[in-house]
Amino acid sequence: MSQQPVWKRVLLKLSGEALMGDLQYGIDPVRLRAVAQEIGHAAAGGTEIAVVVGAGNIFRGVSGASQGIDRATADYMGMLATVMNSMALQDALRKLSTHSRVLSAIAMQEVCEPYIRGRAIRHLEKGRVVIFAAGTGNPFFTTDTAAALRALEIGAECLLMAKKKYDGVYSADPETDPTATLIEHITHREALERGLRVMDSTAFALCMDNGLPIVVFNMSAPENIRHVLRGERVGTTVTSEPNGRG
Repeated sequence: MSQQPVWKRVLLKLSGEALMGDLQYGIDPVRLRAVAQEIGHAAAGGTEIAVVVGAGNIFRGVSGASQGIDRATADYMGMLATVMNSMALQDALRKLSTHSRVLSAIAMQEVCEPYIRGRAIRHLEKGRVVIFAAGTGNPFFTTDTAAALRALEIGAECLLMAKKKYDGVYSADPETDPTATLIEHITHREALERGLRVMDSTAFALCMDNGLPIVVFNMSAPENIRHVLRGERVGTTVTSEPNGRG
């Protein structure tokens, strides 16, 4: 397999749990550094890489709403948690001499730049890792949706969905069905018709309507990022056409 990246520009969606390691909550410094190393490796290899980080390791809007907090308020709290994760990732990248910028959908100029599409693209063109924080800036939208939206806005060629627990998309829920098998390739349409949960439904609809390929893989082995970027078979690939890249 070629050592050259198969995509020039990608967006990596990290769940907040991907930064926890074996902790119950928060950020595991060892796991954070490992993730930063792989992102830095990808950037050094010539891939323009943007990142969206979730906040499940700190606070979930849906969970907060279930505990009696107004849903919109809870979602805003979750957005602020993504800024914390984004700043931590930027700090880890800085310690590895990888240049990066955090762009937030909620203005907080003391700690990061405001999200401006043209600025984000310019940072990518200069070889900087761009970290999109605060989701879409609106409640009732997940960070999956933010990842799909930002990927389309910056012209990413693929959306990489890094999961903490699963190796990709399965034929059924592996937690309840022991016969569930990993699917290596599936089309957007087939995944929708079979009711397979690749990501949040709003995010998936955005990807399907715009023909954006998705690769779902396990982040427990951070080096999977480089394998995916080389075009190696990792996890599940979701495309518009059968056996195609687009």
